[in-house]
Amino acid sequence: MIQERIEQKLQAALSPTHLEVRNESYMHNVPEGAESHFKVVVVSNEFEGQRLIGRHRAINTVLADELANHIHALAIHTYTPDEWQAQQSAPASPACLGGSKFG
Repeated sequence: MIQERIEQKLQAALSPTHLEVRNESYMHNVPEGAESHFKVVVVSNEFEGQRLIGRHRAINTVLADELANHIHALAIHTYTPDEWQAQQSAPASPACLGGSKFG
């Protein structure tokens, strides 16, 4: 499954102290059981001294194949252990608006 592959790849690449991979596809207009919309929360020492853009690029690099072929949307929340200790949670994902406003 895609969720398991995401977890394995992030674990291997970033050795996180905390990792959450949530399939949020059910919140969108997709078939039941779909794996297309994900939220990741990654806490890693690898993020020390990195700006947010660098952290996101690291996630995008690790998940390049999944992003190119399987994932429609990916919410990324990255923290150092100290940042996570102070916060202890990632922002909630917004409700789906039911489609593109540009369509």
